Amino acid sequence: MATRTGAWAAVAAAAVVAVLSAALSLYGSPLDAVLKRAFSLHNAHSVKGMEDALQLVRNIVPPLTAKKHKGQDGRVGVVGGCREDSPDAVHDVGKWLPRLHALVVGPGLGRDDVLLSNVKDILEASKARGIPIVIDADGLWLIAQQPALIQGYQKAVLTPNHVEFSRLSEAVLGDPLDGQDRRGAVLRLSQALGNVTVVQKGERDVISDGKQVLECSQEGSGRRCGGQGDLLSASLGVLVHWALQAGPERTDGFSPLLVAAFGACTLTRQCSHQAFQKHGRSTTTTDMIAEVGPAVSRLFEN
Repeated sequence: MATRTGAWAAVAAAAVVAVLSAALSLYGSPLDAVLKRAFSLHNAHSVKGMEDALQLVRNIVPPLTAKKHKGQDGRVGVVGGCREDSPDAVHDVGKWLPRLHALVVGPGLGRDDVLLSNVKDILEASKARGIPIVIDADGLWLIAQQPALIQGYQKAVLTPNHVEFSRLSEAVLGDPLDGQDRRGAVLRLSQALGNVTVVQKGERDVISDGKQVLECSQEGSGRRCGGQGDLLSASLGVLVHWALQAGPERTDGFSPLLVAAFGACTLTRQCSHQAFQKHGRSTTTTDMIAEVGPAVSRLFEN
């Protein structure tokens, strides 16, 4: 299901699933004043305010119990490249789809025409089954070429950086990124795609489902190492499943995917911050993965 170029995303996904499943708890104490100042909510319309964003993330996390078995809290698939020379690639992946609770598409994917044709079929098969889909990297390039692939599928989350967002904005809206109004730009793109959740990564991560806008400014680091987006998309795949499983009653009426995206952005930034404190300019994503456990404890545990 993944080539060598996509293996990094698979490693990140496996690490995140394992650490999150082992470390998180359902309830947590109120945030301290420093963390509270790191998050802000901006409403697109008149909606109920959010008192504590991180508590909503805690609310979607399933409790640890000895009664559960491996995989019961979610199985996440990663399409980080397909066997483009095999006409059976889609069929082979399709056999796994009934077992998956979420799918991450794009990291390490590449842009080979046959490969992307296979990915298109995988996306259609996943949508038909109602599987949540997180799309990043070259998966976003595919969506920019054919926005109809994801149009109106509200179990999808797109995670573009600045360049990827500009490409999507021009393809869908006919306009480049408005750097003066990032929240408005993300909101409009989400609405134009039929309320698909969009996470625009940047100095502050801006998240919208076309109705509400969340902004995450948790401290990260100035080091932007390769593979950092894979950690975000992998953790988002986990949290999206948990959020949908928990339902809107656990997210105070806010979109479960919006809350999941906020949690993934916060976790990734915290991992980056902690790794940079130890390794400085030499920080790699491997160093960030090693910080997932401590970051989870700081953000989501009692």
